[in-house]
Amino acid sequence: MVTKRKNQKKKTFYSKRKICRFCANKEQTISYKDYSTLRHFVSERGKIIPRRISGNCAKHQREITRAIKRARVMAIMPFTVSGA
Repeated sequence: MVTKRKNQKKKTFYSKRKICRFCANKEQTISYKDYSTLRHFVSERGKIIPRRISGNCAKHQREITRAIKRARVMAIMPFTVSGA
């Protein structure tokens, strides 16, 4: 049997809010040709990293997703990692 304690407080977790690197630095642009920028937003398995992990705003996350998909079609980036 599990007993509940009446005065037990629930721990709250506070984390630092991530800021969008493209909103913070207006000079940085998103382009499907720029592999060095796009590779930060793709996991080692080849999946696009979600917004809650990357810290991008919705507008820039859509642009990044579009650029990654274009780079994959143009064979600048791989769709998946080759191997077993």
